Amino acid sequence: MLNVHDILETITMIQDECLDIRTITMGISLLDCIDTDIDRACEKVYNKIVRCAHDLVPVGQQIEKEYGIPIINKRISVTPIAMLAAACPGQDPVKFALALQKAADTCGVNFIGGYSALVHKGFSAGDMELIKSIPEALDLTQNICSSVNIGSTKSGINMDAVKLMGEIVKESAIRTADRDCIGPAKLVVFCNAVEDNPFMAGAFHGVGEPDCEIHVGVSGPGVVRSALTKYPDASIDEIADVIKKTAFKITRMGQLVGARASELLGVPFGIVDLSLAPTPAVGDSVAHILEEMGLEMCGTHGTTACLAMLNDAVKKGGVMASSTVGGLSGAFIPVSEDAGMIDAAVAGVLSLEKLEAMTAVCSVGLDMIVVPGDITPETISAIIADEAAIGMVNTKTTAVRLIPAVGKKEGDTLEFGGLLGSGPVMLIRDKSAAKFISRGGRIPAPMHSLKN
Repeated sequence: MLNVHDILETITMIQDECLDIRTITMGISLLDCIDTDIDRACEKVYNKIVRCAHDLVPVGQQIEKEYGIPIINKRISVTPIAMLAAACPGQDPVKFALALQKAADTCGVNFIGGYSALVHKGFSAGDMELIKSIPEALDLTQNICSSVNIGSTKSGINMDAVKLMGEIVKESAIRTADRDCIGPAKLVVFCNAVEDNPFMAGAFHGVGEPDCEIHVGVSGPGVVRSALTKYPDASIDEIADVIKKTAFKITRMGQLVGARASELLGVPFGIVDLSLAPTPAVGDSVAHILEEMGLEMCGTHGTTACLAMLNDAVKKGGVMASSTVGGLSGAFIPVSEDAGMIDAAVAGVLSLEKLEAMTAVCSVGLDMIVVPGDITPETISAIIADEAAIGMVNTKTTAVRLIPAVGKKEGDTLEFGGLLGSGPVMLIRDKSAAKFISRGGRIPAPMHSLKN
């Protein structure tokens, strides 16, 4: 039973500590929309999304009023569009992106994810056409997000895809240079991509998922930081216990919202993704949690250890609160979306190399990092390969979302606004990995992939 203290504590979390439901995301299978005629397929895609998701935004708003908790985004994820493009070779896959955008406009959602391809072991029909169309698709749409999975622990890393994605990221930045290079901010390159992830830009609806379901993404960095301020002299294991208890409370809120959304929408409840996803808002920073633990500034020595403990404690608290915790669940470190990360990067304390080390122990990877506009596609590919190797060897999801800031150099700033925030242009090493990237082929899967 909830007592008065629990109720008041939750109100404080929402009003003063930036607790929110970051997203409710409806996953929709489009496998029954496959057609050899791309125009008919697009019509089917639009009709099915609107049929399934026409009540998603009103239901989200109703739940906000019922429970008094903000639901920041209402989103949709769909079957990787490369699978649909495979049935209509030689036809322009950008038509699918335009159909998705039309559906987003009709349903009023913030984002649709799933303009995606899974090429971790090689390219199949539809994959190459879709990947090459990504820059144009992201240029012509506002609410479409794209992802490509180029590696996994079981299959290794597709280095031909890694090379291609370096070119795609750079082209996408150039095409949207007049809009602060927003294109690659909606594009993620994965290793070990997750099929039930509700967070953008990497969400897609996996082929093993139901026809339609609802996921919830919860976020509360400010709540965790506030809890730690009450224990300034606690030991590390005591801090871990505080984080677990706080994560439990946050996850219970997500479970409540997910169950209610499932009931109102008449679709199965998928997962609660307990990810400490920051925003540029003051008091809503993962970096500030690490600093509350005792770091003078995020990025200094000790940061990786603090982050590892935080990520583990969040997961342990979450799984006690819900039997359906999934997705990515942990701590995100997107530089441009985290006020503390931004400050640390501007101060020169947080480097790309330190961020890479941090990704070995937290959720996802090098996220929303702004790099100089003259970065070469080969260097982008090399950064992707480094991050994919961490994911492959450690059997975890890693990702890269780099934004080449066309016309800007180290020390400049790129402004996105909203949840995407602003990003300082970070230093990139100027020595080339072009020969390594040009070799192509595949990095074999690690020995521990043979678990069957």
